[in-house]
Amino acid sequence: MTNHEIKIAFQEYSSVDELANIDQELCAGAVKAMENSHSPYSKFSVGAALRLKSGKIIHGSNQENVAYPSGLCAERVALFYWGANHPDDPIESMAVTAHTDEFELQKPVTSCGSCLQVLAECEKMQQSPVKVILFVAKGPVWVTNGIESFLPFLFFEDRLS
Repeated sequence: MTNHEIKIAFQEYSSVDELANIDQELCAGAVKAMENSHSPYSKFSVGAALRLKSGKIIHGSNQENVAYPSGLCAERVALFYWGANHPDDPIESMAVTAHTDEFELQKPVTSCGSCLQVLAECEKMQQSPVKVILFVAKGPVWVTNGIESFLPFLFFEDRLS
């Protein structure tokens, strides 16, 4: 039997104010994106912002639908927009935040498995990792470089085409 160790690497900051200015701006973009959330059922708003290599910022917000599960998460809204409109401009970083009036979020909300798999595909397409910044208004900020910190056992099968 062989033992293997899985390491999840991320940095934790006390607030967005501790980040570099460029990352603070991206986080502000995620907050702005959250304003367009359509979440009348869960009352849980999520915003995502992608910074592309060119400097362009892409926004996405969660979009719910009464015919569940027809809605879409903020991350996938932004990532699919990137894939449809800017696939030759690599994603350098993504910031994600959430808010609800129902209770105070104490820590960042991680992306769901579907969003993580889409991010993995995007990294594979562009052949480079994406810096991910997860944060909430009054809580810690988690920063990681690349999808493998979230999904150490990625689903990829190169023979599928």
